[in-house]
Formats: sequence, structure tokens, C-alpha cells
Amino acid sequence: MLQQILEILKYVLPAVVVLVATSLIVNKFLVKEIERKRLAIFEQNSSSALKLRLQAYERLVIFCERMHPTSLISRYYQQQATAQDVQLAMVQGIRAEFEHNLSQQLYVSHEVWSTIRTVMEQEITMINRVGASIGMGASATEFVKQLSEYVLTTESTMPTAIAIEAINREAKHVLLVP
Repeated sequence: MLQQILEILKYVLPAVVVLVATSLIVNKFLVKEIERKRLAIFEQNSSSALKLRLQAYERLVIFCERMHPTSLISRYYQQQATAQDVQLAMVQGIRAEFEHNLSQQLYVSHEVWSTIRTVMEQEITMINRVGASIGMGASATEFVKQLSEYVLTTESTMPTAIAIEAINREAKHVLLVP
């Protein structure tokens, strides 16, 4: 009986050792393979996130450029319109573009988004201030002239330039550009 047990152990024990060793090797390989795949997915997601952030910066720069008074004048000025019509069209245009770009706040810092909001409000305030400085029923030409003069005589940097600088600074930081 003992002889039979020893005979069985002679065949089973090496098989168990080989099975355990094989199991450990396969397990280690699978863990490394899973880690490699996770890393690949992380890199792919990082690349996609970077692309989305860069697209957000691009869209916000375009928004800032489009709400600059000279850009607004070229898009909304109509000689036969009244000053109030052009003023209203400009303000509505800025707000519509802002709403179109609301989703971009997901991809930029709170500081940049706050700057964009503030600049938008400053541009609208400037347009409304110039509109209020001329009389009701004034021509669009008079409004555009006053707005252009205001932009040219303002000593400080235009709000849109400040916003674009903030966007550029953050984009360079994201891209690790010195």
C-alpha cells in the first residue's frame, strides 16, 4: 500500500509542481499584458483629451476675434439701419456665439473660462455704452463711427486681446511650450 502511494506521488508531485509553475508564469504574463493594454488605452485617451483641449482653445480664440468691435462692425454694419438695430444685432451675435461655445468650458481651466465670460460682458457693456451715448434713431454710420473712435482712443488693451493672451498662455502650458 505504501509502495503504491509512493509510486502515485512519483508521478503526481512533478505534475503538480509543473502546474503551479505554469500557473504562476501565465498569471504574471497576463498581469503584464493587462497593464500594457491599460497604458495603451491611457495614452490614447490622453491624446484624445489633448486634441479636444486644443480644439477648445482654437474655438475660443475664434470667438474672441469675432467679438472684437472691428469684426462686429464688418459683420453687422448696414448703412440703412439705425444705430440701435446694429447695436442689438452685435449684442445678440456675441451672445449667440457664446452660447454656441458653452461646451468649451469643459476643456479649459476655470480661470480661462471666467476670463472669456468677463470679456464677453465687457464687450457687450462697451457696445451698449457707445449706443447709449448717441441719440435714439441715430444712423448706423454714427454708431459705427463712435464705436471705432472708442476702440481707437481706449488706452488700455482691448478685453479680447487679454482673453486671447490667457488662452495662449494656458495652451502653451498644456503643450509644455516654454
